[in-house]
Amino acid sequence: MSESEGAGSIRIDRLLVYLRFARTRSAAQALIDAHALRRNRKHVLRGSEQVRIGDVLTLAQGERVRVIELLALPGRRLSPALALSHYREVDAGNLDPKGQKSLAASPLMAASQPPDVPEDLV
Repeated sequence: MSESEGAGSIRIDRLLVYLRFARTRSAAQALIDAHALRRNRKHVLRGSEQVRIGDVLTLAQGERVRVIELLALPGRRLSPALALSHYREVDAGNLDPKGQKSLAASPLMAASQPPDVPEDLV
């Protein structure tokens, strides 16, 4: 068991490097400075914030948004295949990174409900 696994937490900037979301800790810090990273729905403000197994991270990478849950903490930088075994994608298919899906009710729901405005006022 490595030192970070025994402690039960690891710095978030180091985790991003170990799991290959960033090449260096400086690149990880750039993600943090750009407000492109959240831990458990809260913006990460410092690279020294600790993450634990079960934490949910939201990363904005270009036009892609990834939501992952940590399953294990790595003790070093891992190969891409091993890195995948330390987290799982959460809700990967239902995200709308460009905000193109309407938040309004579906057409079926809208048709079945009466309008809010009387027709004579339209």
